[in-house]
Amino acid sequence: MPPVPHEIAIAGVFFPPLLLAAAIAVGVTWLTAILLNRFRLSRFFYYPPLIFLALFVLYTGVIGTILIPV
Repeated sequence: MPPVPHEIAIAGVFFPPLLLAAAIAVGVTWLTAILLNRFRLSRFFYYPPLIFLALFVLYTGVIGTILIPV
């Protein structure tokens, strides 16, 4: 079994895997917020920025689990 990488190299620059997971999660969260606004579902939330933050945390956890194997 190969060891778990501690960083990911992109064009010779090393990045921590959680940073890449968070960057991907920002994009996915942004897309989700756009869709929620497009279909007028964000009106059901008391404070939409808090929902944005919660989705970001959830997406970061899920993408980090997939991106960083244990």
